[in-house]
Amino acid sequence: MNKKSVRDVALSGKRVLMRADFNVPLQDGTISDDTRIRAALPTIEYILEHGASLVLMSHLGRPKGQVKPELSLKPVAARLSELLGRAVQMAPDCVGPEVKAMAESLRPGEVLLLENTRFHAEEKKNDPEFARQLAELGDLFVNDAFGTAHRAHASTEGVTHYLPSVAGFLIEKEIAFLGRATGDPERPYLVLLGGSKISGKIAVINNLLGKADKLLIGGGMANTFFKAQGLPVGDSLVEDDALPLANDLLAKAGDKLVLPVDVVIADAFAPDAATQTVPVDQVPDGWRILDIGPQTVAHYRELLSQAKTVVWNGPMGVFEMPAFAKGTFAIAQVLAELDAVTIIGGGDSASAVKLAGVTDKVSHVSTGGGASLEFLEGKTLPGIAALDDKE
Repeated sequence: MNKKSVRDVALSGKRVLMRADFNVPLQDGTISDDTRIRAALPTIEYILEHGASLVLMSHLGRPKGQVKPELSLKPVAARLSELLGRAVQMAPDCVGPEVKAMAESLRPGEVLLLENTRFHAEEKKNDPEFARQLAELGDLFVNDAFGTAHRAHASTEGVTHYLPSVAGFLIEKEIAFLGRATGDPERPYLVLLGGSKISGKIAVINNLLGKADKLLIGGGMANTFFKAQGLPVGDSLVEDDALPLANDLLAKAGDKLVLPVDVVIADAFAPDAATQTVPVDQVPDGWRILDIGPQTVAHYRELLSQAKTVVWNGPMGVFEMPAFAKGTFAIAQVLAELDAVTIIGGGDSASAVKLAGVTDKVSHVSTGGGASLEFLEGKTLPGIAALDDKE
């Protein structure tokens, strides 16, 4: 995807309207994780250093088109001000005469943060008039919110109809790495897919089957494949309505699709449940599969050791519970040690590499769970497609 980036446009004296992803977790009005704010800093600092003023916009949470004070971006303005070492003004809204006047009074190097765009129902509806009002706040548009790039909203896609529109550094990096995974990856190319459901990953499996050399499966989605093969799964989570699909995928994939050989099972879905490790054909009634076993980790390590490109999306087990986190953390460790391009597809996989302490030892951790999944499915992301192409 050959899109213009913020490097390709003149910034001096301009007022830049930038869409960031400041959808951060809040606890009692305090930001509990500022990763997303930090991820936007390189683009923000580049814009300010090149003589522009900056109007930032983002959503936060799901206010459903209503003003909800607990979902205000005020804590973000305070944290961003600390990180930048300069004042960040907070707008009372994201559109309207007062906001427009605040934007127009900005001098080079000054920053204004708009209030939550989703306080307006028009945001998610991609209302053209609302998008036009947002676009009036800047001379050019920079999108650096990969986490919302799969949504055609007013602040991601709508504004591009009114302003020159380019990618920020974060989106540029996402396109480079995920584009490598779906385009022409260095081989052997292995994909690790986990998570609870096959149904959420069908399109990814179908798209990547023709591209990857191996698909290694873990997590709850493996259970549906086991049942499709006639193996006992006890009380494990299974998508019965996806069994025909699992059968089709097994037949189509052949030896490309690799399933666990042993699993960690428990007598209850609880952190203190009794556990044991068994081969996949020996799951007793009343027990449930909650992680991949050590033999599977060893087998996957062997396969991954040959890889030159690896994409990982979805945990290998219920990693929120320590008793069932070993498989996920072991795989994270394997990826950290590889001499390969390692791409982590956002969401739970990003949380897993962070908890395993190896975020800085993989090539790229995507900032968008849903967006990275849709990219890997081969879908067009409207927030990226709408950006200006390089000549």
